Amino acid sequence: MTEKAALKRAIGLMSGTSMDGIDIAMLVTDGDGHVERKGASFVPYEAAFRKRLEQSLDMARSIEERSQRPGDLSDLETELTDRHGAAVEAFLAREGLMASDIDVIGFHGQTVLHRPSQALTVQLGDGEALARRLGIDVVYDMRARDMTLGGQGAPLVPAYHRALTGALPEDLQGDTPIVFVNIGGISNITYVGVDGDLRAFDSGPGNTLIDQWVARHAGIPYDSGGAIASEGRVLSGLANRYLSSPFFTAKQRNSLDRNDFRLPDDSEAGLEDGARTLAFVTAAAIAKAQAHLPEKPKLWILTGGGRHNRMIVEDLTVATRHTGQVIVAEQAGLNGDSMEAEAWAWLAVRSMRGLPLTYPGTTGVREPATGGVLARGRT
Repeated sequence: MTEKAALKRAIGLMSGTSMDGIDIAMLVTDGDGHVERKGASFVPYEAAFRKRLEQSLDMARSIEERSQRPGDLSDLETELTDRHGAAVEAFLAREGLMASDIDVIGFHGQTVLHRPSQALTVQLGDGEALARRLGIDVVYDMRARDMTLGGQGAPLVPAYHRALTGALPEDLQGDTPIVFVNIGGISNITYVGVDGDLRAFDSGPGNTLIDQWVARHAGIPYDSGGAIASEGRVLSGLANRYLSSPFFTAKQRNSLDRNDFRLPDDSEAGLEDGARTLAFVTAAAIAKAQAHLPEKPKLWILTGGGRHNRMIVEDLTVATRHTGQVIVAEQAGLNGDSMEAEAWAWLAVRSMRGLPLTYPGTTGVREPATGGVLARGRT
């Protein structure tokens, strides 16, 4: 009889492609089927720091080896790590916990470069320094090993999505196949089949184009609730230009970088029509993903910031109305804002156990692969 794995209290830290701040989530988990979701929090970046992160993408383009930190990247990495440390300290104080109460932290860092074709991915964030500051073990750099084994290095959350299907409300338990859709800066999907078959890939742009568009034309960081998009109309020519991209016509799906799709020219659309068209493109791209799945999903569960954009939700509901139901994470008893941070906590425990983080059906890796680097924060 196999001995049950000990449960760990883990914290996950996520700073995604939208670069809006740090998501923090805590779990009690065995890194497998046991998942108890605990507290969660969000620490926003102020506009000036967010702008520095966005500028770092240009500096990172010259990187040829993962250890390189050209320009301001080294200083930025130090500050980013310090911000994550302060965020954890504040979270622990709020939860009434000590560092000794936490077994491990899963630290994603900030992706500034992702080139799967070169097996090159760079996340700013010093896991060793974070562990020393907090006195807590930290697992970081969880994408790299997958890429050395032929994988795309993304997405990493799908295995956690599959673990969550066992905790769905009873009335949703039979609705397989299920697709989790994370609409962050880039949208990605996780397909969980009837037999637990796991498939995952990036589906296309998520919020990143919409955010950049409204920032340029309205001076605000995002289109809250899709309010701006709701005042516009879909420009079919512009939408078709995006949806005819080689990314959508290729037989194999590759992971995307924030810069793989460029903004429309200012002459192509006004504020409202541009926001509306980009919301439509996000939803249409997600719906197109069905062509790469073994079966049509019966249930779509939307997570990430994009689920708040009602135009994206409405467009996806229309596009999938003949095959499945579209709901947001909260309707399934989940937290759509903290799910990626939760995943990083779960993956950290899984990494410590040497269990697979990625699979051939999720990243294209040759065989199920574990990953991550463990930095000791306590002896």
